[in-house]
Amino acid sequence: MSHPTDRDIDKIYPRQEFVAKLRRLADALETGKRFEISIGGEKIRVPAGAVASVEHERGDSEEEIEFQLRWSREVAGDESASGD
Repeated sequence: MSHPTDRDIDKIYPRQEFVAKLRRLADALETGKRFEISIGGEKIRVPAGAVASVEHERGDSEEEIEFQLRWSREVAGDESASGD
């Protein structure tokens, strides 16, 4: 079994596509289901039990808000084995 490598990808989406992804995410969170998204050619499966947080950063000339989901790889592996 191969082990995942470290990644740090920033993907910019057109507004309409971003909104659609946020809606799918909100639906998955609301119904307690796993969320799947493809980023940089890799399908990411976020388990239903992922922890959600919001981060705000402020610099000299810009500000940033990040919506984050975190989970243990072991939890994601257990959940994906059980199916949808």
